[in-house]
Amino acid sequence: MEEKKSLNRREFIGKAAAIGTLGAIGLGTLVSSCGRKKSAKLNLPPLLDRAPEGKVLKAGLVGCGGRGTGAAFNFLEAGPDLKITALADVFKDRLESCREKLKEKKNVEIPDENCFIGFDAYQKLIDSGVDIVMLATPPHFRPEHFAACVNAKKHVFMEKPVAVDPVGARSIMSTAKKAESIGLCVITGTQRRHQRDYVETYKHIMDGAIGEIVAAYCYWNQGQLWYRTRKKGWSDMEYMIRDWVNWCWLSGDHIVEQHVHNIDVIYWFTGMHPVSAVGFGARHRRVTGDQYDFFSVDFVYENGMHLHSMCRQINGCANNVSEFIVGTKGSSNCKNKILKPDGSVAWKYSYPVDESGKSTGKVKISPYVQEHIHLVTAIRTNKPVNQAENTAISTLTAIMGRISAYTGKKVTWEEMMNSNLRLGPKEYRMGKVNIKPIIPVPGVEKKPAKRA
Repeated sequence: MEEKKSLNRREFIGKAAAIGTLGAIGLGTLVSSCGRKKSAKLNLPPLLDRAPEGKVLKAGLVGCGGRGTGAAFNFLEAGPDLKITALADVFKDRLESCREKLKEKKNVEIPDENCFIGFDAYQKLIDSGVDIVMLATPPHFRPEHFAACVNAKKHVFMEKPVAVDPVGARSIMSTAKKAESIGLCVITGTQRRHQRDYVETYKHIMDGAIGEIVAAYCYWNQGQLWYRTRKKGWSDMEYMIRDWVNWCWLSGDHIVEQHVHNIDVIYWFTGMHPVSAVGFGARHRRVTGDQYDFFSVDFVYENGMHLHSMCRQINGCANNVSEFIVGTKGSSNCKNKILKPDGSVAWKYSYPVDESGKSTGKVKISPYVQEHIHLVTAIRTNKPVNQAENTAISTLTAIMGRISAYTGKKVTWEEMMNSNLRLGPKEYRMGKVNIKPIIPVPGVEKKPAKRA
């Protein structure tokens, strides 16, 4: 049975004390790296059709679900002499499913001795002799796994989001600095930053095509995602992980897990993170977990700009997955079009054409493959790339919006950078988990008036 409880701001933000990774690198270091100077280079990915030749690169996959299996395929398609040599997951059936698909579709065989099961499987995979680790577990585990990879001096591909709480996001920021200092390459699953139409539009925006950006909007409204019903014999932990996309401690809620893509585009195009957020949301249709069905958040930036962020996962509603920015000289959908102030088209991206000469409406190389081309190219040309901190900033922005919606309060970036909020259990083992499906209710309950 779902429980409802009014939750105050302190419970979600935690004490305003700089702790953990924040103390290790300092608030000033993190914030100063967020803005973009006009003179800075665009630092765009090399949009190659295929990564260059080079030494054989061996990769291991941690998290063998659908996204992880897809990432493994994308990596193998990125260039020559690329191998998947190890797999890790907490569930044997998920690992075996991925293993079978790699054999069937890519003729890749993973030996028994390189298949690791359990909560410590990621460390065994790291120690198996791989060059690259791909992290695709539920995002709650990302900070710990990323730190272990960097400590072992492994290159990393990790899916977004990179954390579910402020402590985790700051941990990623700290580890990103360490990875950068030792020349490791880190690519995250924010594939729009590798999508050719987005990249070309970004170039035009940075060249001043719409002037100064003064307002922004981003959306991910779609139908309900998948869910799992509990089966006999499943412990609390097994059920929650198998149903992870519906539990806040595992996914961060869908504003973090999914909508972070759109939020990241706005951060990319503006070069700024918001300084505060006021949002709302609710739950009407979900059948498992403890998350909301929708969010609407007003993010405010230091220069006065506002971003309206909206996301929803309910069947039978109007859908919209997009971004939009407004400038002093025009506007853009960030993807493939720039508009004049009167709404007419000033520029649009030219997609490849098919045999009949008709536009395909698709980029030449899938962005899911393009991001792996970037990773392999960076490693083989010895030109390190590191996207972890940027994605941590976008993730923390989404977390800030979630906390505001859960509490109904204004939440600031400074509070996020000082919060000790950490979600989830302290120990990982199959068994009972002391986390109940309590649905956050913002504000204060209005009590009925007493009779005279």
